[in-house]
Amino acid sequence: MTIAQEEIFGPVMCILKFATEEEAIKRANNTSYGLAAGVCSTNAARALSVAHQLRAGTVWINTYDNFDAAAPFGGYKQSGHGRDKGQDALANWVETKCVMIPLDGHKV
Repeated sequence: MTIAQEEIFGPVMCILKFATEEEAIKRANNTSYGLAAGVCSTNAARALSVAHQLRAGTVWINTYDNFDAAAPFGGYKQSGHGRDKGQDALANWVETKCVMIPLDGHKV
């Protein structure tokens, strides 16, 4: 189904029936994109289990399009590289350097 395979921006919700939890996870992950996903459930443990198996940068449980400036935001796969917002966004602006020096006086 095309709507479930494309990254659509706008007020669109795709609701599809599934027989098993495994089928729903497989279908959700069978796309080139992974910006965000939503899980609706009355069972928090089950919802968290599903969320951990989804290949999406943000997974909302029983809510959607809810943001916090401290929470990193970004996608998996072809939905972007790196993260905006939160401490993870700082990685876009810094270069990390590692300098090693032997402390035992050993010369190379």
